[in-house]
Amino acid sequence: MQMFPMFSLPSRAQRALAAAGAALALAGCASTPPSANAPTGAVLQTAATHAYHGRFAVRYDDRLGNPQNVYGNFDWQEHGDDVSLELRSPLGQTLAVVKSTPRAASLELPNRPTQYAPDVGDLMQKTLGFELPLAGLRYWLLPTAAPATPAETVRDPADGTRIKQLRQDGWTIDYLAYADAPATGVKRVNLVRATPPLDIKLVLDQ
Repeated sequence: MQMFPMFSLPSRAQRALAAAGAALALAGCASTPPSANAPTGAVLQTAATHAYHGRFAVRYDDRLGNPQNVYGNFDWQEHGDDVSLELRSPLGQTLAVVKSTPRAASLELPNRPTQYAPDVGDLMQKTLGFELPLAGLRYWLLPTAAPATPAETVRDPADGTRIKQLRQDGWTIDYLAYADAPATGVKRVNLVRATPPLDIKLVLDQ
């Protein structure tokens, strides 16, 4: 099964990420950690309650309305309410590291100072040009609806124990494949938001 074609991350995408990071710094984002007690990546990796590894493809419109595509690999580490997400190019270079806690969010770009903000969504939008729904993904990858807001759930008619689609918080989440036994969990999931347009495809490695 192939979800993504063979590719190498376009150099313009890497330049765009770096340029966005520079623009965010020039715009005056704080570069001082909000708390010395914020958890480190090492803590997240060793005490994670959920960990996902796989591939991603993101399609979005930039500020000028031009379609953009970013592809690569990801590592997700989660412990309680703390999430660490690393995005890498298909060749393994780190594109960005996002960390979210109830207290603050941070984003690291190669060769740039770490940026901090209260909200992870705003931080990603301003820096990367797109916003990954980390708060929802924590539940959608289980898969289940997030508990704080209303959701519509469609069960798989061929297997009532599995969710086929979720609609929540402006997102439509389609579960395209589940892992083959004895493995469990989601294998392929697509997430689409209409406004502003954002299309995310994930393949989770078991």
